Amino acid sequence: MRSFGFGVLMASVLAAGPVSAQAPQVEKNVSMAMAMAIMQGTIDQCKANGYKVSVTIIDKAGNVAGQIRGDGTNPHTMEYSRLKAYTARTRGMTSGEFAKQTEDPKMAYLRQIPNTVYAAGGVPIKAGNEVIGAAGASGAPGGDKDEACVNAGIAKVADALK
Repeated sequence: MRSFGFGVLMASVLAAGPVSAQAPQVEKNVSMAMAMAIMQGTIDQCKANGYKVSVTIIDKAGNVAGQIRGDGTNPHTMEYSRLKAYTARTRGMTSGEFAKQTEDPKMAYLRQIPNTVYAAGGVPIKAGNEVIGAAGASGAPGGDKDEACVNAGIAKVADALK
């Protein structure tokens, strides 16, 4: 008898919960069109600078939303661009900033995070202050040059990120 009363009480509490808890999440994320525009803008900028790169776009959940291997790039550039983008997404900062941050011995423990790298070329994609994905490039002669191309790609969709 006593357990029946507790069960009725719990059912009442659960049923009285806010209706909004049952609503689906609504969140910003990288769309296919946005991923394609960023990839094309990145490739175009690097090509104009004389670099051959591969580009990866990571969505809010850390999954690959788009990836392209640039003409004439080395095989490792696909995976390395993905790791740079993943690093930028998970850390909410450029992969170059993460590399600098983890040079401090007090922060070196962060290098244990799986699938992160310590080289420039990955940039978070932000809608306002919210990180909704990231882009990474690999193949230019230096991560700083990869990052400049990615920034040019993200600039192509800047109006949609406001």
